[in-house]
Amino acid sequence: MGGLYYIVLLTVLGHVAFTGSRMTVSLFAIHLHAPPLTVGVLMGLYALLPALLSIQAGRIVDRVGVRGPMIVGSLVATLGCAVPFVWPSLAALHVASAAIGTGFMLVGVCVYQVVGDLSTSDTRPTHFSVLALGFSIGGFSGPMLAGFAIDYFGHKNTFIVLAAFSILPALAMAIKPVALPPRHHHIERPSDAALMDLFRDRDLRRIYIAVALFSVAWDVYNFAVPIYGVRIGLSASRIGLVMGTFAAATFAIRLAMPWISQRIKAWPLIMASSLVAATSFFLIPFATSVLPLMALLFLLGLGLGAPQPMVLSLLHDAAPPGRGGEAVGVRIFLINMSQTIMPLLFGAVGTLGMLPVFWSTGLCLAAGGWLARKQAFSKPKEAT
Repeated sequence: MGGLYYIVLLTVLGHVAFTGSRMTVSLFAIHLHAPPLTVGVLMGLYALLPALLSIQAGRIVDRVGVRGPMIVGSLVATLGCAVPFVWPSLAALHVASAAIGTGFMLVGVCVYQVVGDLSTSDTRPTHFSVLALGFSIGGFSGPMLAGFAIDYFGHKNTFIVLAAFSILPALAMAIKPVALPPRHHHIERPSDAALMDLFRDRDLRRIYIAVALFSVAWDVYNFAVPIYGVRIGLSASRIGLVMGTFAAATFAIRLAMPWISQRIKAWPLIMASSLVAATSFFLIPFATSVLPLMALLFLLGLGLGAPQPMVLSLLHDAAPPGRGGEAVGVRIFLINMSQTIMPLLFGAVGTLGMLPVFWSTGLCLAAGGWLARKQAFSKPKEAT
């Protein structure tokens, strides 16, 4: 368990920089008078290279282990955070978005692999819940840290603060390595055939569909809430507080996940979470002050925070032997494809107002809940 908590701690540090940078990039772009479409492009760049590289990254982790790739990913993200500090401009924000997203993708592949390998089928939901708690802590702390840093130090200086957090995992892994699982013996096959094997697996395919649906909702939250906060007149620190409330809700629900996972199976939980999150998205456009918005984002955090530990556990259980990193890479590919396309789409839609963005996302989640209903009531066992 010591290795698990060490990895989760390093994940928290990196995730503070990642989530804080997303908000800082958005608000700095708005400060530089960028339109919503440009903000959408910036958020899309967080995911473009990860979408192209995540599957190959997973295969590399399967072959060489996680320590080296995790250090490299942390350093790449740190470089991305430093670029706008040195060169404060819209062009620099484009470079930063691509570098930070790529670096954290590589760290994420490593972290998911380590936690899965340190677990058994029985302990995996609990261990992934601990990891999810770490992500929630980072998601709560990052936007709040960024918001207050922007208000007190300015956008440019906030990036160097975030870079200090981003480099800590690389330093920690280099100075004090943790005992990690041995390398996997990857079965060499033609890459296209190997990838199609994953998609032909029925259990994996169902999990990937759920991943894609929830990813759209997370993307809209990250992209739309800062813009919506600016439009209703909130300061950067208040926007950070509002987004921190979302993260606090994900932390609360994930703290309860070990208890919940013993009483509710994965697909019923996914169905309920979809409907809760959809309700929040439908109501957000009616919130025009801090307190109602915080309440709705807390509800949204409950809906979007609950499924991740169960989905990750199902994914690791369903992955073919020696291909856990690759299966995680496919998950990250789907997430990042969504993060590439959806901000562009919603950035264009956002020129008409934020209500269509929130409501279309609510419809997607409602449809996801309807699709999950079939699995919830027809599949007696989600994992083997």
